[in-house]
Amino acid sequence: MAELEHEYHGDINAALTALGLAEDVVTQAKGSFYHLPYIKIATNGVAGETLKYIPEEAARQYKFVPLSFSEGVLSIGVTEPENMESMNALQFMSVKLGVPFKVFLISSTDFAAVIQQYSEVTQETVDGEVSKLNRELELANKKDGDEPDVAKKKAVDPNQQEKIVEDAPIIKIVAVIIQHAVEGGASDIHIENNGASVKVRYRVDGTLHTTLVLPLLSFDAIIARIKILAKLRLDEKRKPQDGSFVTMLEGRKIEFRVSTFPAYYGEKVVMRILDAENGIKKLEDLDLSPEHFKMVQAALAKPYGLILISGPTGSGKSTTLYSMLSAVDKEGSNVVSLEDPVEYQIPGVTQSQVMPEIGYTFASGLRSILRQDPNIIMVGEIRDKETAELAIQAALTGHLVLSTIHTNSAIGIIPRLVDMGIDPYLIAPTLVMAIAQRLVRRVHPSARHQVPMDEITKDFIKKEFADLTPEEITNLHVPDTMYEIRPSSEAPSGTRGRIAAFEMFAVDKDVQQIILKDPTEPELYKITRAKGMLTMREDALMKALHGEVPMQEVFGL
Repeated sequence: MAELEHEYHGDINAALTALGLAEDVVTQAKGSFYHLPYIKIATNGVAGETLKYIPEEAARQYKFVPLSFSEGVLSIGVTEPENMESMNALQFMSVKLGVPFKVFLISSTDFAAVIQQYSEVTQETVDGEVSKLNRELELANKKDGDEPDVAKKKAVDPNQQEKIVEDAPIIKIVAVIIQHAVEGGASDIHIENNGASVKVRYRVDGTLHTTLVLPLLSFDAIIARIKILAKLRLDEKRKPQDGSFVTMLEGRKIEFRVSTFPAYYGEKVVMRILDAENGIKKLEDLDLSPEHFKMVQAALAKPYGLILISGPTGSGKSTTLYSMLSAVDKEGSNVVSLEDPVEYQIPGVTQSQVMPEIGYTFASGLRSILRQDPNIIMVGEIRDKETAELAIQAALTGHLVLSTIHTNSAIGIIPRLVDMGIDPYLIAPTLVMAIAQRLVRRVHPSARHQVPMDEITKDFIKKEFADLTPEEITNLHVPDTMYEIRPSSEAPSGTRGRIAAFEMFAVDKDVQQIILKDPTEPELYKITRAKGMLTMREDALMKALHGEVPMQEVFGL
């Protein structure tokens, strides 16, 4: 029994079910112990109106769902009556709603079924509003003497279309799309016309999922509504446009960066979601290994030099930069940043957004910053030789400069600077640290199950670390066990959120000599590897062995 408890991380329900007991029997016994009535949810689920009493986000976090509302009393189904935090949250929510509640115990399976209903209700809500929109568009077409024809998607008079776009149905459709994305933890919203329907996809944990499918007739009105929010031109459909808007959801300020792109069946819209509450992490919350954390701290303590972070778009570079800025001494130093765009506001940092269309670029901004008596400078991205030269010049003249650059690895940063036309004798004394990173999926604690390490994994680890010294391998603390990822009611995919895999090295005298003599990737790899540098793949492997990352993610790096 002790082994089962260890395997299921204290989840007695899962352990007993694994022994062959029916889930209903286990839940009834648990109800008797806690003096709570057990209830089996009907096959048709919970009424959609009832779900509105408790937001999906709260239901997922606290493991309780609304079941019914009758005679002024709200019935609540809970799965963890022993969780005092959940019970306190339920008490608070009852006071906020102004209604009394009655608690019932439900099974994990029934809980998961009700959670699934939230998504279904969202689709039903959107479908209802789309029907209203269709009727309005058909009426607009009839006024022009046309017969309604959904397939032909009749054009509406521009003045009439703008009125429809501001009417309740389309406003509610867009609001539901946005709210559902934020509540579901999406980082991006994709809205695209595929010729047969309008697909709404959310990027969650790095993967796109189709969440809503809308009829073609709603497409123009949805795009127009988003353009109005982002202050974009409604009549410009031939060229890409960029804009933004801010909204408040459940007391949180959420910013949306909107990009339109002309495509064959009509403009595609992508909205990047920026949540100020989740944007800036502390340095210790960056998922850095203890060794990497010490390296970053040492680099930020330098009075001058250049720290560069590489990685593709969406790899978390900005998050790392903001974390570094939040860790420096902002009271005793003048910290200035050049960004495109400014994503999150950091108290104590003078942040400026470049505007290339008026000639205010990273290069021209850097020249101006140097006249502002800065100590620490953050440059959003080094894109060209001029910006690279100015960043290095700033580092040479006593400033700590942080920036990003596009390469595939940390050691690739130096050859990239050389390719830009920067002389190695300028790189060697200025570059303090090179970092590369990617985002991989994070294992949810409920889906993590410790098992003995198999022979295939042992052989893979042996080959991966073959060129490290025995002492370095010992310092890695490679465990004798590994983790299997199994779906759970909290995380059906086994994962939730993402975690960064890092590759980094500090530039010391030995590395400086290689930069001056032969700054190629093979030579740089030899010297940094001899000093114990781990690749991104190996950093992800260590995190997988400790149950933080699925093993499949390692092979994708």
